[in-house]
Amino acid sequence: STWIDISTTDRRESLRLAARCAAQGVSMLEAPMTGGIPLAHAGQMTVLVGGEPAVFERCLPVLEAIGGRILHLGPVGSASVAKVVTNMLAASHLWALGEGLMLGKQAGLAVGPLFEAIKASCGNSYVAETEGPEILNGSYDYGFTFALQAKDANLAYELGREFGVPLEMGGLVEQIIQRARRKYGDQAWSTQLVKLLEDDLGTDLRATGYETPRIER
Repeated sequence: STWIDISTTDRRESLRLAARCAAQGVSMLEAPMTGGIPLAHAGQMTVLVGGEPAVFERCLPVLEAIGGRILHLGPVGSASVAKVVTNMLAASHLWALGEGLMLGKQAGLAVGPLFEAIKASCGNSYVAETEGPEILNGSYDYGFTFALQAKDANLAYELGREFGVPLEMGGLVEQIIQRARRKYGDQAWSTQLVKLLEDDLGTDLRATGYETPRIER
């Protein structure tokens, strides 16, 4: 039998669980998923897989049933690292987007046209395209909770310590996440990270014509 773990956890925990499975004669794959809410609604999230190649091939039909793209990254532990990295980048991109929009607005630019310029530039990102509209329409109804975002930021920090990588930007973003968590609560949506800028400066980043993006099947 095979156990497939789709949670986001740290590398050492995945290795510990894989060892316990092996002791019972059970194979294990780690398969955290990434891609955000629109892809989740469409059943098209990317599945990051860590495990033995033979086990991966045997379980591929199951993985294809739950995701749109399947990436085998290596042995158990590999997918956990990749998921932590992608979540760290997502939080960093979100904060950078908020700073860029606020800088432009305070310099006199209209937020809507500035956002379109960002999307057409090398400064664009998947985070901007999917979470930007939630900032501009003021709903902040996207993402996951600050409690989970803080957990993932700490996983990145611990991974950096384990492998001797400073993570200067990642560490700064983790501090910002903790500030937002204290202000808005554990269950507030992670896009409210940018609301800190609005509250700090006493202004907003609203623009008309932006709705939550949806990806249909």
